[in-house]
Amino acid sequence: GPRPAAAPRPRPALAAGLQGLIALYGGYFGGGIGFLILAVLSSAGVPIRSAGATKNALAAVINAGAVLIFVLSPAVQWGPAALVCVGSVLGGVAGSWALRRAPERWLRAGVVVLGLLLTAGLMAR
Repeated sequence: GPRPAAAPRPRPALAAGLQGLIALYGGYFGGGIGFLILAVLSSAGVPIRSAGATKNALAAVINAGAVLIFVLSPAVQWGPAALVCVGSVLGGVAGSWALRRAPERWLRAGVVVLGLLLTAGLMAR
């Protein structure tokens, strides 16, 4: 039978602009930027495993910029901040381990389900 038409992919300039908006949002709030980045990269045709690695690099740059600003703020509570740093490193290591081993279909489904659950949780607050 006829093949379904492929979904249109955003132009590189649009994808870059969307990533820029995600960076602004991520530097201020940070919640869910990984899912937003993955959504834009996936819609631009980047395979999920490559998108996962690219997401990590982009999130690192976004967060590094935010950290530079926050380090200079007198409002930072360094004890809790250190705990969050340790959790972030452990989560990043565990995520990269899982990314290499999980089937692509599971990864895509997991990203969608977790994204929906996080969105619902944030909206409920």
